[in-house]
Amino acid sequence: MLKSLARRRHALKTSALGLAGTLALFAGSVLGLSSPAEASTSTAAADTTMTIPFNCTGAFEGSTSIQVKITVPDNVATGTTTVPIKWEFVSAKPKDTLAARSKIAVTADLDVTGATAGTGGTDLMWDQEYELTTQVTAGSNVTIPAKTVNATITTGATSVVVKPLANAVSLDLDVTPPTGGTPVESSCTAGTATPASLTTTVGGTGGGTSDTTVAYKCATTTNTDAKDTNLLVTMTMPTSAQANVEQSISWSATYASGATQLTVPASGFTAGTKFIAGASVSGAGVSGSTVSGETTFSTTTAGATITTFPSVTLKVKPTTTGTVTMKAADLYFGTSTSSFQYKCTAQASPTPKPYSFTVGAGTGTSPSPSPSPSPSPSPSASAKPTRTVTATVTQTPVGGNGKVNKTPKGAAETGGGGELGPDGRMFVVTGSLIVLAAAVGGLVLRRRTAPRG
Repeated sequence: MLKSLARRRHALKTSALGLAGTLALFAGSVLGLSSPAEASTSTAAADTTMTIPFNCTGAFEGSTSIQVKITVPDNVATGTTTVPIKWEFVSAKPKDTLAARSKIAVTADLDVTGATAGTGGTDLMWDQEYELTTQVTAGSNVTIPAKTVNATITTGATSVVVKPLANAVSLDLDVTPPTGGTPVESSCTAGTATPASLTTTVGGTGGGTSDTTVAYKCATTTNTDAKDTNLLVTMTMPTSAQANVEQSISWSATYASGATQLTVPASGFTAGTKFIAGASVSGAGVSGSTVSGETTFSTTTAGATITTFPSVTLKVKPTTTGTVTMKAADLYFGTSTSSFQYKCTAQASPTPKPYSFTVGAGTGTSPSPSPSPSPSPSPSASAKPTRTVTATVTQTPVGGNGKVNKTPKGAAETGGGGELGPDGRMFVVTGSLIVLAAAVGGLVLRRRTAPRG
């Protein structure tokens, strides 16, 4: 009797181990299926920069008075015909005080290989005029707007290289007083640039934060102060967007080479006028077809030149996974897109560059389904037990070296496997052995408790 009870307790323990083994088998299966897979990556184009110090005479005399930053994309896509090259003053410090309303004329040159300027040749030219809105004291920095020029890629060129002109005057700044008269000239020679040159690869992936040329027709609501201009617009896309999470896109713009600068209409801008930038948007469940961002605008005097455009932030909320595509659209000077004093309408030609970003799945959780009620046992569940139970265990054949003889077709996609140490397969093997032991224990239990005939 005692032996019978001991056997029964042993069999019950073995059955419990069988349940644990089943759980281990399930856990091992999950871990095996979720073994790490090789991640795919893609590289988008980025901007590269070069800083050039200039040694100047005249109004900006000195070896450290002027520094310029040059920016180019590190590659452009196959079929692209131009490379945008941005010229930006990091510092420009006059040796004498400059009065408000003084005008500064800038002429600059760079040496370009693999591309030509609009007029041909290897010298790329920057020409712009800027009017000071406030007085600038001696030694203080003059804010001069950045400017981008598109260099035309030479047929067959595989790269475009940009560097300063060697041993030559390559920057002139002429300052004209507000009362007019003879300009005060500054002639500047480039020093040692860091790095010495910049290279844009032709035939890369494209993308990045390169500018796109957008043509605008601008006028008041009564079509006065009409002007056409071209702007180089940049929109910086998010890199890790998720569905149902609002994304911020930075919008900025400068005048294209040779573009007409806008002026405040003759009626002036009223106090509280905002600058509003728009963009078309589509994809990934985004609501609506346009989006806009706004900021305050300080140039309100009638007839004043609009020399710079403030940066704004556009907000986009995708609701599904996918790709969001955006293009530069209309600009407004007013209190809203429906109440404005001046509007610049984006033209279809040249076609504005589309910007895009990928939207991944969000981190929200789904409600768990309600558990189904367990069926009640039928009256026959306590019927006379079956006398004979057969358990069959089939084991996958292995080779003499303990490894599977046939490699799965998708072997490259099965993760790190045994090379990463213990993983789901250990649980699978252990669970299988425990389940086998539980099956034997069940046989013993049923055999000892079955009534004798």
